[in-house]
Amino acid sequence: MNTALKQANFQIPEDLLNELRETVGKGELSRFVSNALRRELQQLRQRTALQETFGAWKDKTHPDLTAGVDHFVRTIRKSTRGKKTDASDRR
Repeated sequence: MNTALKQANFQIPEDLLNELRETVGKGELSRFVSNALRRELQQLRQRTALQETFGAWKDKTHPDLTAGVDHFVRTIRKSTRGKKTDASDRR
């Protein structure tokens, strides 16, 4: 991923900075912090999406799931077991 690099100035607790410097190689600090921030931002986006979409699926619009997702998946798997397909069906 070739993206332009920009310098960011922010404050973190001294003990955290010391631990970071002791743990990560001197030339690796920016990469390490960038990767950690990417992971944290991804988790935050996922949490936000889950909160915003909670309850979107209603029983009346998805009656096939009222018995539970496990039951639904097992039913689908049973219906496809034993069916033979030739190589042309797999494309």
